[in-house]
Amino acid sequence: MSGPLNRGWARVRGLLPVRADLEAMRRQPRRDLLAGLTVAVVALPLALGFGVSSGLGAEAGLATAVVAGALAALFGGSNLQVSGPTGAMTVVLVPIVARYGTGGVLTVGLMAGVLLIGLALLRAGRYMRYVPAPVVEGFTLGIACVIGLQQVPAALGVPDPDGEKVLVVAFRAAREFVAHPNWAALAVSAGVAAVMLAGARWRPSVPFSLLAVAGATIVAEAAHVGLARIGHLPAGLPAPSLGFLEVSAVSSLLAPAVAVAALAALESLLSATVADGMTVGQRHDPDRELFGQGIANLAVPLFGGVPATAAIARTAVNVRTGAGSRLAALTHAAVLAVIVFLAAPLVARIPLAALAGVLLATAIRMVEVGSLRAMARATRADGLVLVLTAVATLVLDLVYAVIIGLVVAGALALRAVARHARVDQVPLHQDLPGEHSAEEHALLAEHIVAYRIDGPLFFAAAHRFLLELTDVADVSVVILRLSRITHIDATGALVLKDAIDKLSRRGITVLASGIGPGRQQPLDSLGVLDALRDAGGLFATTPEAIDAARAHLHHTGLLHRKAAG
Repeated sequence: MSGPLNRGWARVRGLLPVRADLEAMRRQPRRDLLAGLTVAVVALPLALGFGVSSGLGAEAGLATAVVAGALAALFGGSNLQVSGPTGAMTVVLVPIVARYGTGGVLTVGLMAGVLLIGLALLRAGRYMRYVPAPVVEGFTLGIACVIGLQQVPAALGVPDPDGEKVLVVAFRAAREFVAHPNWAALAVSAGVAAVMLAGARWRPSVPFSLLAVAGATIVAEAAHVGLARIGHLPAGLPAPSLGFLEVSAVSSLLAPAVAVAALAALESLLSATVADGMTVGQRHDPDRELFGQGIANLAVPLFGGVPATAAIARTAVNVRTGAGSRLAALTHAAVLAVIVFLAAPLVARIPLAALAGVLLATAIRMVEVGSLRAMARATRADGLVLVLTAVATLVLDLVYAVIIGLVVAGALALRAVARHARVDQVPLHQDLPGEHSAEEHALLAEHIVAYRIDGPLFFAAAHRFLLELTDVADVSVVILRLSRITHIDATGALVLKDAIDKLSRRGITVLASGIGPGRQQPLDSLGVLDALRDAGGLFATTPEAIDAARAHLHHTGLLHRKAAG
């Protein structure tokens, strides 16, 4: 029993912080502190906006940014990652809030944290790299559209209409605005978005989001415009929340929890990969990153926060401003905590329309037009997967969108692989043992046909193989050259067995050559080679199989009779 326990403890210990993390924080503390301060300035309006959009309020977004930002920095697998509330997570949370309320979101966060820790212990982080790029680009585009549509009511200054689908809610909000226009709210949201977008092109390093929000707040206060505000914020982090659902209701939240955990894993590992690509010498540990996000999501609900994940935008700012260790992300969390404690009354006066403008600009900046165009032009299949995933994200939800994207991408990939697998009839003369005349070549070719199977023999291509192999003219011997089979599954093995049986029933002798050691297992387990082995029809090389075929023809007298005729 000590063996499994030791291995389990070794796996857990490999996910915990190490001394090298602390040593890295001592190398360039001034640069890390400055990077953390910059990221906090950028993250503040985003945390407020995503908290409001989730339905739990601005204080939930701030609590998430502080608690998750600190814990994920300590326990995560990347030195540069910055975590907190994100737009993608908000998209998943909105229907949960609508159906289960605040308690449902907090319970889902706890469950997602447990699932993420389980994935880390199972070392599942490495498998996230197999998600196709068109799926990632497609759901990023879909998320951007959903985030933008979610901001329509606040941007237009109208009450949130009833409804769960963002398209319906946005349409009803626009109809309400036409009936009762609020030009001040529209001007504030459009102005904030315009300043952010223009500023990002002019000076990307300047936090125009905070400047725009501050300016909009000052103008709204000076003009005494009656815009909806964030409202009361606690002077400090919210007290630990016990507003979880009862145990009997937890089972109904399993699917949303799986969705939240999957999104947190995918977005965090994608963000860490982006951070690695922006630096030299930095490499994240995917399993430890899942563990860090799991710890963060276990703690965040206790402070009334929403499920968290790594944020690509904030991580990118962190890297660009010179961060080199976890100290930068810890500083970002500490600065936000100070703001929560000292500036809550000021933050509470920010107009919701200003935050809507921040999130509208964020949604627009999420869409990389050049990347989307390149992906759509790469292949027709990639373009199809991208569009389907984006539309499914907008019309259904993110979980179904990713599943649809993965299924369609997998089906198209199998179709492409199956098309490259083929059965070719090959001439005998290149492998014919000894010296032979043209007449002997012709006689042998009249009675012996050789087929070479190239590529994978699996379920997607098996039916075509069966049709081609059994559609053989009247010959005496068929040689199957199997050395170039790259993979064979149970379906392919059964199809091969069926083809051999059909040829044998027609009186055709079947020989096989070149079966590699790695291909014998499925063939032996399904009894494909039993009849061939009993009849001595298995050979290591094609020349040996041809020699045996010629001996068989001599034994039956076919070659003698033909030559005599």
